[in-house]
Amino acid sequence: MLIFLSKARLGLFYFMFKFLIVASFVLSSSAYSATTIHNIASHPYWLKLGHYQQSISGSYESEVDSHSFFLSVNGKFDPHAELLATIEAFQNENNDVTCQFPARYQWLKQSFYSEWPELACPEIKTWQKLINPKGMTLVFPTAFMNDPASMFGHTLLRIDAKDQTRSRELIAFAVNFAAEPDATDNAALYALKGLIGQYPGKFTLMPYYRKVREYNDLESRDMWEYKLALSESEIQRVLLHLWELQWATFDYFFIDENCSYQLLALLQVARDDLNLTNNFSSHAIPSDTVKALAEHKLLSMPRYRPASGTMLINYESQLTDEQIDIARKLKNGEPLSGFSLTAEQAVPVLEMAYEWLNYQYYDQGLEREAIAPRLTALLHQRSKLLLPSPFARPVTPSISPEKGHDSSRFGMVFNHFKYSENRYGFSYRMAYHDLLDNAGGFIPGAQISFFDIEGDLDSEGNVYLEHVYFIDAMSLAPDNRLFDSWSWNMRVGFDRKPTDDKRKGRAFIQGGYGKSFGDASGFQSYFLASSLLQAGELTDSVSLGFGTEFGLIWQASDAQKLALTAQGFWLANDASTNHQIELAAHWQIALAQNWGLRSSYVYQNQQSTEQQLKLQLFHYF
Repeated sequence: MLIFLSKARLGLFYFMFKFLIVASFVLSSSAYSATTIHNIASHPYWLKLGHYQQSISGSYESEVDSHSFFLSVNGKFDPHAELLATIEAFQNENNDVTCQFPARYQWLKQSFYSEWPELACPEIKTWQKLINPKGMTLVFPTAFMNDPASMFGHTLLRIDAKDQTRSRELIAFAVNFAAEPDATDNAALYALKGLIGQYPGKFTLMPYYRKVREYNDLESRDMWEYKLALSESEIQRVLLHLWELQWATFDYFFIDENCSYQLLALLQVARDDLNLTNNFSSHAIPSDTVKALAEHKLLSMPRYRPASGTMLINYESQLTDEQIDIARKLKNGEPLSGFSLTAEQAVPVLEMAYEWLNYQYYDQGLEREAIAPRLTALLHQRSKLLLPSPFARPVTPSISPEKGHDSSRFGMVFNHFKYSENRYGFSYRMAYHDLLDNAGGFIPGAQISFFDIEGDLDSEGNVYLEHVYFIDAMSLAPDNRLFDSWSWNMRVGFDRKPTDDKRKGRAFIQGGYGKSFGDASGFQSYFLASSLLQAGELTDSVSLGFGTEFGLIWQASDAQKLALTAQGFWLANDASTNHQIELAAHWQIALAQNWGLRSSYVYQNQQSTEQQLKLQLFHYF
């Protein structure tokens, strides 16, 4: 009996021992699995695939706004839940889900689940065969001042095929991210909705020639093409994620989550350790995103594709007034036989007439039925003259966009007033470029300054907000022998003006429309008819003003620029004064790519007279 009990007890002890061993193994295995899943969910690459951003509090939110992009109900806010739902779908061999998210599948298989079968998606294989990818090119169309969404420029991708040549680039595929606005919205509503993210944005794939036609021809924007230093396997990663994003929409913001930002978010999936969006939390200017790619050594030397307007101006600079006059008559339909020209004399005017008419066709939206026969006739006449073109190609700008100054700017300021106390202060500009900044890499004659603020400190420690300009834009398109161009400016914000006892503030909106002459790369002048609406401490009530603005701008050298400006307004309903006058002279020296020194003299006359000397040291970043 004792022996029996002893054996039974020993058996029980043995069973419990085995149970504890197995249980401990199971528990430890489960703990390891949970830890592994947690590590994958917080892996930077998984977060990139889900476009997750982490807040200061530590919570996550995906920038993708369409529900179809997530397999978990909480997937937009929970990368861990989205990972669990994804793994479950893949392990259940749900081929529809696998082929919807091939980038997720490939990464998880290569990194953690090597036992999974190979990706088998006929639609993706057909798509890849059609694209036939070998390389990728980043394309940067420069700014377009007449469209609020394009005032900072744009970026897109071109997928270069294995059999692609220079002559076949136009039939390659382009990857574009853009807002999808309401066609009924006017320009003001379009700009407002774009600023606050009221439009959906999505990726599209289209023939490259459509984008060249849009930017080069319709909008006359120069384009820069940068081949990307990506291997074929890295390009494959990008394309598989692009496939996933065909079902995704994003809230589109002009300033930050825009075309350039989302292209960086797409490109950074090429490598596990590639983080391109980290430095673009507040704003993403296209030229800065190009710089980010250059800093990661992903860009080759760019290729310049001049716009139709650039080509036309280049032709015009090589012709006499008489040749321009003949070309004008030819483009308007007069026959070549009406002019006594040799073959050598006919070639340049025929080429000029064709390019001129073709430019007007796109720029003015002329009827194709009326223009096509004249274009065909000019080409036919040119084809009979077996002579090479006499025109030199446009000179490629010496500084490409990624080598220009950075878009944000910080400054130290010293203000000396004749009738007020001197002040020291600082300035900050979120973006992007004004007419006195170093012009290299930017559009000549264009100014787009966004959220420009200056604060001053007097000897008693009092802080003054000297000005804040929410938007300060100017486009100086000079008149010449070809174009009847118009110039304009717009400024919205707050600043201070002199009065009898102190400098008082005003909120204002100011805009002008007029003409400019000369060359932005040399000497340029402009005249604008302007209007002004202002209110605040400076005026007793809302004040409306009408007046003029003049300006002379001289690019004295690559590093030096001088400007003289004058503006005067007659105020219709200001009880304190009936006029507002300001004269100014500015001189800026570019000390380096991202350093500048600016000195200014300003004379102001409103309720009283003030003279100001200002010295500013700028750092661009």
